[in-house]
Amino acid sequence: MAGAVLLEVKGSLAFVTLSHPGKFNAMSRAMWRELRAAFERLQQAGDVRCVLLRGEGGHFCAGGDISEYAGFRFEESALRDFHERDVWGGLRAMLDCDVPMVAQIDGNCMGAGLEIASCCDIRIAGDSAKFGAPIARLGFPMAPREAALVLRAAGELTAREMLLSAAVLDAAEMKRRGFLNQVLPADEAGAAAMACVERCAVLAPGAARLNKQALRALAQAGSEQAVMDLAASAYRYAASPEHREGVTAFTEKRQPRFDGRAAESMTTDSLSHEKP
Repeated sequence: MAGAVLLEVKGSLAFVTLSHPGKFNAMSRAMWRELRAAFERLQQAGDVRCVLLRGEGGHFCAGGDISEYAGFRFEESALRDFHERDVWGGLRAMLDCDVPMVAQIDGNCMGAGLEIASCCDIRIAGDSAKFGAPIARLGFPMAPREAALVLRAAGELTAREMLLSAAVLDAAEMKRRGFLNQVLPADEAGAAAMACVERCAVLAPGAARLNKQALRALAQAGSEQAVMDLAASAYRYAASPEHREGVTAFTEKRQPRFDGRAAESMTTDSLSHEKP
């Protein structure tokens, strides 16, 4: 199964559910495209006043579906297309959506899940939720646009800790660091998120949309071009031994063996700001 992003509209409320049974709702390529389609539809739905985004089966999203990676990650143009078209297409549609969004975060919220949660306006988590982006274990960095998104939402120190030391933080710590609005017992998070959605839905929808447009413009001022320039050369690591070893080790269920030789193809030159 490739998983699915489920969209249900009930009156003025919309429910977006990440569903990938058996994989803690890890995002497949198809799911990224469905995420984009869902939020593009919601942006045009004038009667929707708030969105609840959640995962299925007690988890939010465990990251990307690594079982797909060998099919495209080791060639630069295919890797670029995945991140810039599929992943960023989904995240961009969320960021461009003027409808208020509430994230209900349970269980795993890793990598792609952290990025998706970062797009939401209000984040409510159960106390058993775990957060991180341990992709260094897989031998690759976070894509520039995605890193910029997490940096803004989680803060520089948290982003650095997650990306450079593969730190996994609990919900209480993420609330202390300002990423979460509320942390509740796991069996109460759903009700709290629903109550928040209902509060948002009775407020002025035009004002909400204007507020989101203003906040988006303020957050992006002066940074978009720098990220676009970085993205031009960010995927040159695609064929590197380190990248291949990290993904292969995961699929083979063993510890990766990273050596200094692999780092030669992951130099700062490959992540320069120079345009190709």
